[in-house]
Amino acid sequence: MEQEFEFAPRIAQAIVEEAQSSLSSGSDEVGFGQLRVYLVRRDAGHGRALRETPTHPVCWTVDAGAEDQEILGKYGRVSLRQVRIQRLLSEAVEQGALASQEDLARVLHVDVRTIKRDCKALQSQGVWLPLRGAMCGIGRGQSHKALIIRRWLQGETYDQLERSTKHAVVSIRRYIQTFLRVMALHQAGFTPTEVAHLTHNGVALIDEYLAVYHACDDVVSRTRLAEQLARVQRTTAKKRRSQ
Repeated sequence: MEQEFEFAPRIAQAIVEEAQSSLSSGSDEVGFGQLRVYLVRRDAGHGRALRETPTHPVCWTVDAGAEDQEILGKYGRVSLRQVRIQRLLSEAVEQGALASQEDLARVLHVDVRTIKRDCKALQSQGVWLPLRGAMCGIGRGQSHKALIIRRWLQGETYDQLERSTKHAVVSIRRYIQTFLRVMALHQAGFTPTEVAHLTHNGVALIDEYLAVYHACDDVVSRTRLAEQLARVQRTTAKKRRSQ
């Protein structure tokens, strides 16, 4: 991806158009551990009967395989379920939909009271949960991904983040790598929509990562980001020379 940063605008636009084409023609198949569900559209509003509310197909990763097994082995079933709740809600928003606690209970095979208890525990830790019904009339908070990125920028290590968030290190590393790609493309002049297509993420996630970037204006965070982006550029340059 970094090799594309130096392309002329005309070529960069072609890359964006190709990404849009490949996304729009993608397969409807779901992978192992995934489930296709229909959730209320994010822009559906409130006050309608459920049968009259427009829905949107969402691919949910109910079981992330080795990542989930790692969390289960280290922290137990409750922590695994809470990580899954965060992942499912994030995937719903990124795909243009919102889930309710009932939706979560259904796919995780627990009762709604258990989901409510887990949500309360997560919210007490400062985690924003984009649940349907909780999005009306309030400002958007920060998702678990944004919180992890912000704390990483402030100096926390992967191990520290794993212990405090109960997310697998491989997941944390993926969030950070995606964030760095987003920042590199943003600094190269790409719009949020273009960045979303080039990184195969939703615009909502790109906007959230950009908000983290603009909010973290302290010296520690900006220095860490500059160092990591410089490291990515050095790695990319080294790969180019070896080709």
